Amino acid sequence: MTVPADSHDTIRVRNARVNNLRGVDVDLPKRRLTVVTGVSGSGKSSLVFGTIAAESQRLINETYSTFVQSFMPPSARPEVDHLENLTAAIVVDQERIGANARSTVGTATDALTYLRVIFSRLSEPHVGPTSAFSFNLASASGRGKMTVEKGEAQAEIREFSTVGGMCPACEGLGTIARIDPDTFLDRDRSLTEGAIDAPNLAVGSWMWRSYAESGRIDPDKKLRDYTDEEWDWLLHQPATKVKVAGINMTYEGLVTRFRRSWFGDVEPKQAHVRRFKERIATTGPCPECDGTRLNEAARTATVHGRTLPQCSSQELGDLLAWVEGLDEPSVAPVTKGLAGVLRSMIDVGLGYLSLDRATGTLSGGEGQRVKMVRHLGSALTDVTYVFDEPTVGLHPHDIARMNQLLLQLRDSGSTVLVVEHKPEVIALADHVVDIGPGAGDDGGQVVYAGAPDGLSASGSVTGEWLDHRPGLRTKVREPTAYLQIRGASTNNLRDVDVDVPLGVLVAVTGVAGSGKSSLVHGSLAGREGVLIVDQSPIRGSRRSNPATFSGLLDPVRTAFAKANGVPASLFSPNSEGACPVCRGQGVVWTDLVMVHGVSTPCEECGGRRFRPEVLEHRLHGLTIAEVLDLSVADAAEVFTTGKAATVLRRLLDVGLGYVRLGQPLTTLSGGERQRLKLAAQLREAEVVVLDEPSSGLHLADTHRLVQMLHGLVDGGTSVIVLEHNLAVVSQADRIVDLGPGAGHEGGSIVFEGTPQEMVDGSDTLTAQHLRAAVGADAGRDPRADRPDKED
Repeated sequence: MTVPADSHDTIRVRNARVNNLRGVDVDLPKRRLTVVTGVSGSGKSSLVFGTIAAESQRLINETYSTFVQSFMPPSARPEVDHLENLTAAIVVDQERIGANARSTVGTATDALTYLRVIFSRLSEPHVGPTSAFSFNLASASGRGKMTVEKGEAQAEIREFSTVGGMCPACEGLGTIARIDPDTFLDRDRSLTEGAIDAPNLAVGSWMWRSYAESGRIDPDKKLRDYTDEEWDWLLHQPATKVKVAGINMTYEGLVTRFRRSWFGDVEPKQAHVRRFKERIATTGPCPECDGTRLNEAARTATVHGRTLPQCSSQELGDLLAWVEGLDEPSVAPVTKGLAGVLRSMIDVGLGYLSLDRATGTLSGGEGQRVKMVRHLGSALTDVTYVFDEPTVGLHPHDIARMNQLLLQLRDSGSTVLVVEHKPEVIALADHVVDIGPGAGDDGGQVVYAGAPDGLSASGSVTGEWLDHRPGLRTKVREPTAYLQIRGASTNNLRDVDVDVPLGVLVAVTGVAGSGKSSLVHGSLAGREGVLIVDQSPIRGSRRSNPATFSGLLDPVRTAFAKANGVPASLFSPNSEGACPVCRGQGVVWTDLVMVHGVSTPCEECGGRRFRPEVLEHRLHGLTIAEVLDLSVADAAEVFTTGKAATVLRRLLDVGLGYVRLGQPLTTLSGGERQRLKLAAQLREAEVVVLDEPSSGLHLADTHRLVQMLHGLVDGGTSVIVLEHNLAVVSQADRIVDLGPGAGHEGGSIVFEGTPQEMVDGSDTLTAQHLRAAVGADAGRDPRADRPDKED
């Protein structure tokens, strides 16, 4: 497709330098589907998200008042000379939907709102307005005071009432935490002796004094000698004013305080508080509402024989059939809207979900598809939709339907930019931009831009791998033992019995929602010798980097300390050695109060993060700042022994050789972060379980991943992978396939055997796609004809 350079039908990018981009110039056609490809870390996200989407959203934010902007996250102008003809960008990424305890699939897609309207109109018995079916709104009534202006300020008393559907026992959360006081109290001690073992309640702390000096408890009295009244005051007293050292304070019993502070809608941010929360409480369904979140009136009213909780707990396909069966003219527009939302979710491969599924339990791919549903059928046009690998977590069977939805958005008159590795999506594009030629410092350039059919002949890494067909292993390993799973019935599993082979590479396959995770996580988690590396997001602040997250910095600091005869804490930017001006961050953040804060390199340390005297100490001729500026590959040549060498080898094995040790985690792509987590968690274990380890990987990087998995098996570790990627599945020694479909249509073992046996004799959905993927050139490595081919 050729578009005039000065046309308003083209997004023009000139001299983009975000992250590793090397002065990129590129033109992207508007109202077309453009796929951006390249090896992991090549700069795809830097171009699409860090440059185009970031500048679009920054310009939109600047249209708001300064007051409104003060509540928005900072957004500095990306490093690019010119960006022309931008439209409003809507980013649909893999960041998980907020894990707010009140957020569900139904609330995130507005499907529950439609359903509440239907029940408010048709329920028997009639309950009331739509709010009467909301688990986020409590029923209340009373009298309130309002100040009005009429000549002079007057106080006016008004009656008020709200009708909500919230369960009063669990306050609409559906669960209740049962806190065991003996997990944080030592009854054989007094308060003065440190009877309370809880965050922020150390003896002598201000909060501790509110208990010890409240006047109601003797701080030197052993807890075992407390009266019932004293126990109730210590644990369950509601908020009450007390005086401590002559200062008025609000006193709350310990259980009351913990429940209010840490067991509400939002998960605590501090890791030590989360660990404390998990230690002191067990959480289960609310006995009052049985986990439905609703009060009695809202949870028992029916429409056509079904209650709202019954509708919310159904799989979306079954709910759609019920909605389409409603023949009620009074709610016809509502049922039409709800049916449209449900069909869209089914079309993106989410038919196995239910509306009451908590969004915090969704994978990154599931969350992205839930967000996508909100934009389908939108009246907005001529906007730019930006997607980050929308096929993540999808079985090949579901990718075709996802492709149709991308085309639907394009055909509505919008520009669709997609970062992807899947050949099926690349082939669908109107325009392809390939970034490379390598990763990190070896990437950041446009190596191809044009029609998809020209990519194979471009000579780029993507082009070479594009037509590569996965090949079956010519010689599979034989199992050495088996892990028995008996009567597995988690979620949709149907009393499954299976013997998982050990001593080999096992691929657990099946369409999304077939029961793979339920089988593996539900049956193997907690078993001795089993390490599970799941898809939960890695945690870290602006200070976190690959060196700290992987555990590499500890042996490096120890080596520096031993070589120079000084404390190891000097070589931590978070401790004694930190620059006093930037406090070890390398940048100084300036809070501009009413507008966005900005960061500038620290003038004191020049961005190196350490005190000058710390940088006088060297190891292998390098300062600690210079070590943190090394790439993983360069560091592996410096640290060749001990724990540091082991950690670096793992980082290399997952393809992160180009990443700098001190690079902030916030600058890593989703695929890079997942591989970093994989490298950090791999340790000595008899069995390692990996949940879609190829997620976010380029075709070439997937080849490297498979080699790493085989290396683990050859080293004596049994490896189990939950995978959709046929390049990984084809290289397994054994396959366990679940299905035949998703949700209640899945939950059974439909195949067990080798990949060759699956191709030869199975007709499951996985078998059909694996058979189609394996061709006459199966097993041919596209690098075979290159003189510089690697091992």
